[in-house]
Amino acid sequence: MRREMENAFRALDQKPGSPDIGAGAPAINVAETNDAFEVTAELPGVDEKDINVSLDDNQLVISGEKKAESTKEEKNWHVEERSYGSFYRSMLLPFEPEEGAVEAHFDKGVLHLTIKKPAKAVKTTKKIDIKPGAPPSPNPVSNKPAVPNKAA
Repeated sequence: MRREMENAFRALDQKPGSPDIGAGAPAINVAETNDAFEVTAELPGVDEKDINVSLDDNQLVISGEKKAESTKEEKNWHVEERSYGSFYRSMLLPFEPEEGAVEAHFDKGVLHLTIKKPAKAVKTTKKIDIKPGAPPSPNPVSNKPAVPNKAA
């Protein structure tokens, strides 16, 4: 389970797409609590209706389109740094979410996702009792005197 989680986080470290190709990949933050993953994605200037969130087994996909406010012909542009077009971001989760386990909210240009872990993926901490004294020997040594081998 731990290795799967490390692989999921390693996949998140991939560099986002080039901003020259559409809107690229949105910047995201991922946090984990005991019972859920929380993902936030920055999507400034994107309408809620232009965002798609989907799950395919354990792959979470955020995609959509940031539409241009005007065409280049309407104005005499001096600086143009903002990007428009399609965006896409995906990540593998270390578990397959159950039906209805993902909740999405969009507020002030930030997409907030909460992905509840299935019961089998929730970590439980088990308390280990500590006993006083030295541990028992694996092969107890007998205090019986050795019996000499008599030859006939």
